[in-house]
Amino acid sequence: MSTSSAVTTHQPPTTSPRQARRATTFDAEVEERLVRYVKIDTQADEASSTSPSTRKQFDLLEPLADELKSMGARDVRITDYGAVLATIPATVSDRVPVIALLAHVDTAPQFSGTGVKPIVHRSYTGGDIALPDDPSIVLSPRQFPYLSAKAGDDIITASGTTLLGADDKAGVAIVMAVTRHLLANQSLRHGTIRIGFTPDEEIGRGVHRNLPGDLDADIAYTLDGAELGEIVYETFSADKADVHIQGVSIHPGQAKGKLVNAIHLAAKIIDTLPHVTLTPETTSGREGFIHVYQMKGSSAEADVHFILRDFELDGLRERGELIKHVCDAIQATEPRARITCSTTQQYRNMRYWLEHDMRPVNLARDACRQVGVEAFSAPIRGGTDGSRLTEMGVPTPNLFTGMQNIHGPHEWVSVQDMSRAVEVCVKLAELWSSLGETAAAGARSDQRRAQTESAPVDWAG
Repeated sequence: MSTSSAVTTHQPPTTSPRQARRATTFDAEVEERLVRYVKIDTQADEASSTSPSTRKQFDLLEPLADELKSMGARDVRITDYGAVLATIPATVSDRVPVIALLAHVDTAPQFSGTGVKPIVHRSYTGGDIALPDDPSIVLSPRQFPYLSAKAGDDIITASGTTLLGADDKAGVAIVMAVTRHLLANQSLRHGTIRIGFTPDEEIGRGVHRNLPGDLDADIAYTLDGAELGEIVYETFSADKADVHIQGVSIHPGQAKGKLVNAIHLAAKIIDTLPHVTLTPETTSGREGFIHVYQMKGSSAEADVHFILRDFELDGLRERGELIKHVCDAIQATEPRARITCSTTQQYRNMRYWLEHDMRPVNLARDACRQVGVEAFSAPIRGGTDGSRLTEMGVPTPNLFTGMQNIHGPHEWVSVQDMSRAVEVCVKLAELWSSLGETAAAGARSDQRRAQTESAPVDWAG
């Protein structure tokens, strides 16, 4: 287990004080864990072919395994693909569904996760929060309305030059707190609970083809959601498209009538695709999009990478066909070049499976209600490890953690939101233990049917 210096704490100003919210049971624990975990750089790397994609993800995976062992968890191991798995033994003798709690350790490649300096803004009093290492980075309730609802909470941010990494180390902290609490309180009723920490979710490779079998759970929940009370059972369906352009290279001094510049052709492809519709910045709600996220190469050859998103498979298919049509059109203008386009399946909307059996979602709603949290569900414009696990036969809704503004320097999380997520998970474990053998048998039957109907494909293709 790594040791780290004490967290920087910002006390609220003495003017216009607000009443601090009542501390909940798990506040101190989830705060300490998150502050410690985010200081460990675990950024994923899409260009890597290893699993995990970066060796530094083990800098958190290995301490987590050690902590689980010290708590008394059973069957603790790190798989050959870099997932930490463990078991909380059942405290009931009846055969009840085995549930799993999951979070991912990696952070997004889009913004630096090196040298994170977490700051706790104690008993937030409202108003703007300027981050000290870059005062131009300001968290304002006017820009981020959810922040205005968190007056009185303890808010954790980074310092302005890195992301925080609450996505998904808030989930890691929550799952670890649940694990410690259940192992330390044997009087609490629950069935067997499997714990999993996965790598590389941010680059679409969090669910290895062996994970469902290794996890050996009937139902799972990812702790990778946002606002307090959010229960996600509908996500994007996702593919990616890779375009390769092979030009004709020649010395520029002798290039007239001979050079075919691959970068020019790549630019034409991007320019021909829609700009005022079908892009992330021009769509919302249930609208899908095409997002060009990387272009690299030279005049001789170039590669352009897209992600395709839609809530429905017909829409997703249309996005892929549009890119192929554009590539064919540009190819026709320059027959000396060679342009290829391939699409790869990433994940599918978990609603396609969960809508046939809403027990995992409904029990999560019941757990929220019983601990005083108002549950809500809305489609999310993204995906989780649960999207792939559900497709592969393990129904896996996504639960809230409190994380906000992820993948950038404005990222923040409420300690109290995280603490309430722990309470929901503890109650959820109790509720599943009351369902008995019929529910367990039904879940296993549903899982086998899903695996038969939809053979697993590797998340990254």
